[in-house]
Amino acid sequence: MTSLWLDTAPHIEADPFRADVHYDEIIVGAGLTGLVTALMLAESGRSVAVLEARYIGAGATGNSTAKLSLLQGTHLSSIRRTMYQSVVQAYVDEGRAASEWLLAYLESRDIAVETRDAVTYAGRPDAVAAVDREFEVARSVGLAVERRDDTDLPFRTYGSVVLPDQAQFDPMLVLAALAADVRRLGGVIHERSRMTGLTASDPVRVRTAEGDLTADRVVLATGVPVLDRGLYFAKLSAQRSYALAFDLDAAQAPDGMFLSAESPTRSIRSHGSTLLTGGNGHGVGRHPSPQTAVDELVDWTLERWPGARLTHTWSAQDYAAPHHLPFVGALPRGRGRVFFASGFEKWGMTNAVAAAMTLHADLLGGQTAAMKVLRRRVTTPLAIATGVGENAAVATWYARSWWRALSTSRPEAPPAEGQGVMAHDGARPVGVSTVNGVTCAVSGMCTHLGAALTWNDAEKSWDCPAHGSRFSARGAVLEGPARRALGIVG
Repeated sequence: MTSLWLDTAPHIEADPFRADVHYDEIIVGAGLTGLVTALMLAESGRSVAVLEARYIGAGATGNSTAKLSLLQGTHLSSIRRTMYQSVVQAYVDEGRAASEWLLAYLESRDIAVETRDAVTYAGRPDAVAAVDREFEVARSVGLAVERRDDTDLPFRTYGSVVLPDQAQFDPMLVLAALAADVRRLGGVIHERSRMTGLTASDPVRVRTAEGDLTADRVVLATGVPVLDRGLYFAKLSAQRSYALAFDLDAAQAPDGMFLSAESPTRSIRSHGSTLLTGGNGHGVGRHPSPQTAVDELVDWTLERWPGARLTHTWSAQDYAAPHHLPFVGALPRGRGRVFFASGFEKWGMTNAVAAAMTLHADLLGGQTAAMKVLRRRVTTPLAIATGVGENAAVATWYARSWWRALSTSRPEAPPAEGQGVMAHDGARPVGVSTVNGVTCAVSGMCTHLGAALTWNDAEKSWDCPAHGSRFSARGAVLEGPARRALGIVG
């Protein structure tokens, strides 16, 4: 599964790894958050290194639908349900500043930006109330939204809220420009350099398989923090969702960025003569067959655009907090030297830049009024209850995944091509899969906190239903919070 953006991405230069070098700041993660943070620090005269475990754009940024919008489905009303009006206002104010920064940057680098209406629509009658709530909350924080009865989509809808003049673009072109600017200002970017550990000493020591580096401070821009300090893996819900690209007659392409108010979510936009649809999100490792989620999305799209031809399928991983607000700032037990950003809840184009601006202010000074409001927010009882519910679900999935593994004997014959079986060999879970004709058996326990893994038949990976770590069929780490590969089992 390769995204449209990664499939057509330009070559992005990186730097050979050199051990035992000291930097002012090390940024872990080369997505939008990491590279914007690195650029802002480099522009301030800091020496910066970026460490990327795989390749630039491998995570959420290169697999997004790349919509830059202050209307974000029903996200504002979700925040308002769990937080205070002043917090919603600060979130929008920070998002507006981030959007302005990114649009100015894209213009300065001649990166094509398409201006579109952002539309939250009701695809069913019972979703009209959600559209109305979003309209009222959006209007209360100063967004120039409009309430409309219809859309130009080729199927029936039941009303929408529209915010004009939002933006869409190719995210890999953005990362390519950011990486080039970071390197032009003296920063270095190391791909395939996974951080394996960190000591928050003075200076901070960062460990990788290639050797150690040191820095005054470190920023974790890794989706979920790949250090367990602060237990953010337990405060965040890991979600996987899917996207598709289709060739389409340009006359049929929808002229807007659409997102349904109901579940399962449907995201719709065009890119030239390419139709992009997305949705069918679920908890990582918690869907019995992710491939059926992809297939259902394909069928849904072709029913509405019969002449479309599928060209790409892909997925992305995002993290949601109980209060629907990103976590940004100093990591607990990091001695004021380790910072992080996480919990963008599928709105990374805006929230990544907002997080980078906050991190820059944390590191070098200059907090805005909106940053201060978000920093001083009080967690409400409803948000706490949501977090308690998610952790209860985690406990349930620990028990369920182990029960499934221990109730299935290791197969005598290899699984069919593209299939994986989680079983037991004695008292230990073992994952056996066959991918591209190669059968491989790996330890079935997540190297983070020991949950039994589940097979992802869409992406041919072992996924953790507890905290969202993912591993390749041969055991390599794909997503954190795990940092160690699965062991090969004989």
